[in-house]
Amino acid sequence: MHSFTEENYIKAIYKLSESGLADVNTNAIADVLDTKAASVTDMLRKLSTKGVVNYIKYKGVTLTDSGNRIALQIIRKHRLWEVFLVEKLKFNWDEVHEVAEELEHITSELLVKRLDEFLGHPKFDPHGDPIPSETGEINPKAQKLLAEMDLNEAGIVVGVNASQPLFLQYLDKMGIRLGVKIKVLDRVPYDNSLEISIDNSRNTVVSGEVTKNIFLSA
Repeated sequence: MHSFTEENYIKAIYKLSESGLADVNTNAIADVLDTKAASVTDMLRKLSTKGVVNYIKYKGVTLTDSGNRIALQIIRKHRLWEVFLVEKLKFNWDEVHEVAEELEHITSELLVKRLDEFLGHPKFDPHGDPIPSETGEINPKAQKLLAEMDLNEAGIVVGVNASQPLFLQYLDKMGIRLGVKIKVLDRVPYDNSLEISIDNSRNTVVSGEVTKNIFLSA
C-alpha cells in the first residue's frame, strides 16, 4: 500500500512521461506537484527502494512495471469517479477534478469494481480521456487537435487537453462540449486563431491557444 503523497508522485511521473519526457527530472515533478526539488529527491529515493521507480541521480526517473500498473489504477479510479460525479451527482465537468483527486486514493478494489459496473463500464471520462481497464489496458480514441485541422475540415469534439475550471467554463460559454461538431472556416496566420462553426449553426473565433486544447475525432 502507498500513501496519498506517494500515489500523487507516481501519477505525476506517469503523466510527465506520457507527455513525451523520456526521463522525468526532479524539477519537472516539483513544478507539477508545487513542491521543492529536494523533497522530490527524497521521495524518489523512497519510491526506488519500494521498486516503484528507476531513479538515477542527476539523470531522471522512470516508472517500473509495478509503478506503471499503480499509476494506471489511480487514473482509472480518478476517471471513473469523474463519470460518477457528472452523470449521477450532476456536477459540471469543470467541478469534478479536485473532488476526484481525493476519491482516487480509495483503496477498496471491490468498490471500484462495483462503481465500474454501476456506471455501465464507461470507456471515457467527462473530458474525453480514456479510462484504463481493470487490467491496466488503455485505448485512446483516434483524434487530432483542432489546431491541426485543415480549412473546411470538420470533426466531433471527443476530448480536451486541459481540465482547468476556467478553460472548461469558457468552452461552456462558447457552446463547445463533447459531441458537438466543429468545422474550420478560416485561419488567421498572425496568431493562429480559427474561425469555426459549431454544430453547423453558430460561427465564432477561437484563439490559437484554445485550438491546442480541443481534440476532435480524426
